[in-house]
Amino acid sequence: MLALSRKKGEAIVINNNIEVTVLEVKGDQVKIGISAPREVPVYRKEVYAQIQQANEDAVNVEGMEALQNLLS
Repeated sequence: MLALSRKKGEAIVINNNIEVTVLEVKGDQVKIGISAPREVPVYRKEVYAQIQQANEDAVNVEGMEALQNLLS
């Protein structure tokens, strides 16, 4: 993991087309802004984990059987 120090208003650039800027710092909370192309999905980590779990559940064999039973 790369650890960087940034102050309010400073930014980092990822892959030439994603910019992460520190917008505000209040106590232990940091507000960041992310500028990325529309085709680049940006998620909070906890939301991303939920999406991954939902995708795994969707391909679960038991889930498919339950869906088929509902549709029958």
